[in-house]
Amino acid sequence: MKTLISTTIALAALVGGTSAYAQPATPSDAERHDLVVLQALQTYRAGLDALEHNTNAQPDPQSGAPRELTLEDAVTIALEKNLDIAVARLEPQSVDLLVAGVRNTYRPALSSTLGLRDQYQLPTSSLNGGTRVNNATTTYNFGLVKPLSWYGGTFTLNWTNSRLETSNTFSTFNPSYQTNLVAAYVQPLLRGFRIDNTRQQLQVSLINRDISDESARATVAQTLANVRNGYWDLVFAQSAVEVAQRATDLADKLVLDNQARVEVGTLAPLDIVQAQAEAATRRQNLAAAEATAQTAEITLKRFLVSGTDDPLWRQAIRPVDLPSLQPAPTDIEGAVRQALSGRTDILIARKNLDSSEVGIRFFRNQSLPALDLNASYGAQGLGGTSIIRTGPLGNQVVSDRIPGGYVDALSLLKARDFPTWNLSIAMSYPIGGNQAEAQHARARIQRTQAQTRLRALEVQVAAEVANAALTVQSNLKRVDAASAASELAQKRLEAEQSRFEVGLTTNFFVVQAQRDLRDAQNTELRALADYRKSLVNFERAQQAPAGGGGGNLNAATGGGQ
Repeated sequence: MKTLISTTIALAALVGGTSAYAQPATPSDAERHDLVVLQALQTYRAGLDALEHNTNAQPDPQSGAPRELTLEDAVTIALEKNLDIAVARLEPQSVDLLVAGVRNTYRPALSSTLGLRDQYQLPTSSLNGGTRVNNATTTYNFGLVKPLSWYGGTFTLNWTNSRLETSNTFSTFNPSYQTNLVAAYVQPLLRGFRIDNTRQQLQVSLINRDISDESARATVAQTLANVRNGYWDLVFAQSAVEVAQRATDLADKLVLDNQARVEVGTLAPLDIVQAQAEAATRRQNLAAAEATAQTAEITLKRFLVSGTDDPLWRQAIRPVDLPSLQPAPTDIEGAVRQALSGRTDILIARKNLDSSEVGIRFFRNQSLPALDLNASYGAQGLGGTSIIRTGPLGNQVVSDRIPGGYVDALSLLKARDFPTWNLSIAMSYPIGGNQAEAQHARARIQRTQAQTRLRALEVQVAAEVANAALTVQSNLKRVDAASAASELAQKRLEAEQSRFEVGLTTNFFVVQAQRDLRDAQNTELRALADYRKSLVNFERAQQAPAGGGGGNLNAATGGGQ
């Protein structure tokens, strides 16, 4: 087995060396994975070294001294480096960009057109202006569209310009310049007045922004609960190693005492076998406890590091805080009320209900008739070289040319001597109803479902908080009972050892008392750790559900214990 492990480490080191020799500017996925494997093997090797030397969290030589860590330090490190929290903090920023994208809909949009057109007209009439009339037109148009964020109105401004050069004998300007400026406004009066598709998307996006905040808060609360629970699990695991070590020392001492009694002839040689067998069993238990402590340490590190290249990943952790008894919660009613008013899944469910209300308002509005007010006002201008013709109709000749140009057209446009205005109301409604009516009915059913789910969730949350409080009380009683049992087991062992020394009992009862003491001490440690973890879970139950997150982000497009 050791040969296989050494070979694997050597291969990983060879891969890592090759990557270092190449020195790429940006590591590829394969190289990054090789580095992760190598660092994981180093952590595994450090654990094996600790197990082989019967030490508590023996560090890798390259990792430095063990890191002493308080519970508050662990929470601070997790807030700074935990990858789940880092991901959760990015989600609100993502939704912010979505909100900004919807709001950009209300920004003005500019448009322009530049075109050339050359046409020869067929001689379809005697008023055609010639037998082969050529019209060369140049257009340069500009436009602006500005949707308004209130009442669903839309403002447009179009400025069209053209230059026409023609061979038409009847034209009075050649070349001629024509310009038109038209301002128009469309205002929905029923459908789209109070809410439209864009405003619905914006309102849902803002609600989703709040949901993303609550989801991030839930992730933080659950992650910190995991950190605290992992810390107490590590404390228990390392304390269990100490208990196993003391039990092993007691078993070894019993073997030595029995050997001395055999030498002086007060104990039969066969009685040593039982003590030796028990010592071997204790060493097995010690090895298992050390392996459990290594696993608990890696589990805690998973919440404290920002990657396998973090120095803490290769450094041993030595918890400083020890589990102590704190007063059990008594204000259960206040805890339930706090959970119902501030727990993340409750708030998210209420936000989803608000989103359903937005959908109901939107589809109700969409089921109304379309009644739109259209208003526009425009001015026009004309300019160019003016052609004066004299003579009878049909036989006119050019007698004079008055120079002009585009500036003349702009002057006429500014004077507004030739205005055009329009005011109209347009209405449309499908006979027999429309799709929005069915969608409105469906949205109302979904709102009822959301309200029912919210009530069910409130009952579930209240039960979870109450159960968490009951678990705290139960674990507190376990601690009291386990402490009393541990003290009694210690006294029983001392009594059995005293009786054994004067020959009033046998080796079997001493071994049994040692086992009972070890089991009682482990039970006491487990009860203490479970009590602290139940306090953590009680606090977490008032803030976020187990597992964290749990939001329903609808896309706008459709202090520790």
